[in-house]
Amino acid sequence: MKLVDNSLSQWPALLAMLVLFAGILVYALRDRHIRSIFKREFLAYFNSPVLYVIVVIFLLTTMGFAFLFGAFLDGDNASLTGSFFFWHPWIYTVLAPAVGMRLWSEEHRLGTVELLMTMPVSPWQAIVGKFLAAAAVWFIGLTLTVSIVFTVYYLGEPDTGPVITGYVASYLYALGCLAVTSAISALTRSQVVCFIVSVATCLLALLIGYPQIVDFAVRSVPAWMESGVRAIEYLSFYTHFSDMTKGIFVFKDVLYFVSVAVVGLLITDLALRSKRA
Repeated sequence: MKLVDNSLSQWPALLAMLVLFAGILVYALRDRHIRSIFKREFLAYFNSPVLYVIVVIFLLTTMGFAFLFGAFLDGDNASLTGSFFFWHPWIYTVLAPAVGMRLWSEEHRLGTVELLMTMPVSPWQAIVGKFLAAAAVWFIGLTLTVSIVFTVYYLGEPDTGPVITGYVASYLYALGCLAVTSAISALTRSQVVCFIVSVATCLLALLIGYPQIVDFAVRSVPAWMESGVRAIEYLSFYTHFSDMTKGIFVFKDVLYFVSVAVVGLLITDLALRSKRA
């Protein structure tokens, strides 16, 4: 399934996915407990200067890397794939844990997680509310980069498909890193420990699918082990991200990131229930 050359054949699938995500979001926020926690956490982000620093760093790095290192203005190819989206996994590896490290570590440190669990709110409702708040922060941050889209359309005639699927892939990647950070945050009281472990985990999830590393591993192992290398590659965030930034929309890549998010939140739930017990 490819969204290239302005083909319309894949738009129904992409739109169906966006409608599905919107439906899940609306359904979740209909729950008053989830909505209450979402509102509290979302506003708490904007009451902290840390958020503004992270968003500014995100905008500076994404735009700066695109123009300075991605040769955005030097080439004759009107595309955001290599110049803009290429850098997002590396940026999310550091900045997504910076946003998500306070999800539960801060609650543990202040002792408010026990208070939260005594309220008429299930751990799952609290987890979903907090996760959606962090996800909304990244949605805003990613939306603020839209100026580069207007720039590329002003300078040339890019394919619309790769631009849209690139943004979808970027946001799904951010959600995957947030889910990983949420699970680790539920296991430790220290935000610093959470940040370091989350960055290391997200970096590993990137590198095991990075083309140069995979090619080196394939050349270095016996032929009978290549299937094992490819299996590990399939587990990488980068493997499922890179094709989408080129305009290739495959449902299994979306399902992969959704599965990562669900597994991360389930681990968070198990960790909180074990502490509650």
